[in-house]
Amino acid sequence: MKFVDEVKIQVEAGHGGKGCKSFRREKYVPFGGPDGGDGGKGGDVILVADRNKGTLLDFQFRAQWQAEDGNPGEGSRSSGRSGADLRIPVPVGTSILKVDPENPDAEPEFIADLAQDGQEFILAAGGRGGKGNEFFKSATNRVPEHTQPGEAG
Repeated sequence: MKFVDEVKIQVEAGHGGKGCKSFRREKYVPFGGPDGGDGGKGGDVILVADRNKGTLLDFQFRAQWQAEDGNPGEGSRSSGRSGADLRIPVPVGTSILKVDPENPDAEPEFIADLAQDGQEFILAAGGRGGKGNEFFKSATNRVPEHTQPGEAG
């Protein structure tokens, strides 16, 4: 078995889903109003220390990791599904350093050290989902036409 103790990877958290613009229209409901749901949250990238891992060989062949995006909101006040978190197992004792992509020759910045089994570290947080038009209704704005886009991860 090959032993790899240093790797460079790129991670990207999931983007939040956009809010929905929808209006309730039914035969016996004269003033239905807005009912657009909120978008789902994007997934986080989480590093988990695992005592059963002995090397970083898995990262040698897969350098890019991306969590799932959140789904957009839907009508009937339905919120979009949140993206699944991406849990990446690493050996116990792994040190996490951040390298500046614009200046790769600079000294890496120390971020965290996973010294205990089961210890977790959120490396990249997922984006927040946008609000649907149902969120923006009020006594003075009864028919809001705008929504929010989801935030980037």
